[in-house]
Amino acid sequence: MTAKKILIVEDEQAIREMTAFHLSRAGYEVFEAQDCREARALLADNRPDLALIDWMLPDMSGLELTRTLKRDKEFDDLAIIMVTARADERDKVSGLEGGADDYITKPFSPRELVARIRAVLRRAANSTDEVVSAGVLELDGAGHRVSSSGQEIKLGPTEYRLLHFLMTHAERVYSRTQLLDRVWGANVYVEERTVDVHIRRLRKALTAASADDYIQTVRGAGYRFSIRDV
Repeated sequence: MTAKKILIVEDEQAIREMTAFHLSRAGYEVFEAQDCREARALLADNRPDLALIDWMLPDMSGLELTRTLKRDKEFDDLAIIMVTARADERDKVSGLEGGADDYITKPFSPRELVARIRAVLRRAANSTDEVVSAGVLELDGAGHRVSSSGQEIKLGPTEYRLLHFLMTHAERVYSRTQLLDRVWGANVYVEERTVDVHIRRLRKALTAASADDYIQTVRGAGYRFSIRDV
């Protein structure tokens, strides 16, 4: 099996080299960048499966790099984990809303980092070959695409996985805890607020197809997928 490629974007050399060492030991092919300029060059040349991006970088913030990548059609499906010393919930939410699939705060253990990387990559790869249709949406599991009237709807890996789960379990209400277990996976320690952030991102992506109201909030209970009016 070909090793997954990971790009580390971190300006502190000691942290970057330590992280690269542990990821290499875990079986990943690792590329290192000390700033956003180097990161863009490596992204173009090596097409990594996941980018590990520090928030504070010398030429551009990691959050802005993440936003830029998610606006670029060439990289909008790149899995991203943000690394930050910012432990405030508002900062974490900003990172997720900026396009990151997960975040990890410094200091972190190599074991936790590897677990989070595996979880994000597993979610990105976890699809079936089935085609699921509902309302104006069609989800192609084999092609890992979502479309409406022949027009592709760009989704990040976590939003794709979330939509796939909800579409294949339509009309059922799932709590945030249930969605974390079923979409993110058991034993992955992510805050429930993360679900709300990805629901908002999913709705935003579906707005152009007028399908954002398919993702319905059930007050006090959770979320469901339904093509019926609320």
